[in-house]
Amino acid sequence: MPTSSVVQILTASIAPVIVISGVGLLLLSISNRYGRAIDRARLIMRELHSSTTSSAEIRHLEEQLQHTHQRARLLRLCMTYGSLSIFFVSLMILSLFAEQVFRLHTDYLALPFFAACLVSLVIAMYYFIKDITVSLAALELEMSSVQRQ
Repeated sequence: MPTSSVVQILTASIAPVIVISGVGLLLLSISNRYGRAIDRARLIMRELHSSTTSSAEIRHLEEQLQHTHQRARLLRLCMTYGSLSIFFVSLMILSLFAEQVFRLHTDYLALPFFAACLVSLVIAMYYFIKDITVSLAALELEMSSVQRQ
């Protein structure tokens, strides 16, 4: 294989690899938020099980647990769609590589994979933004509890 072909293959693969890097950083942030939500849920459940508090405080803890559970579900969906985005961009790189190596004219393969990558990324961002909204609602619930005391 001539050197110019290798350069073409690498050039065609650089942009998708940058997408993988960016989505990977996003997934790192999301997984940190997910871990915090899971830890918070465990802490709330521990407080509920060892609860010697009033029924109003128990209801408040249960509301917090519901918010935290909703956040964990949203973040899991976000991680799933972010991972799908990386999967589709990987398939796109493979199709570009096969096109260059085997001298195929299959541009129609890479484009749907890129479109699926972008759609998955947009869906992941939707769930990420929704998680931010839910986490703010949980904070407001916590603040209302403090103000009542």
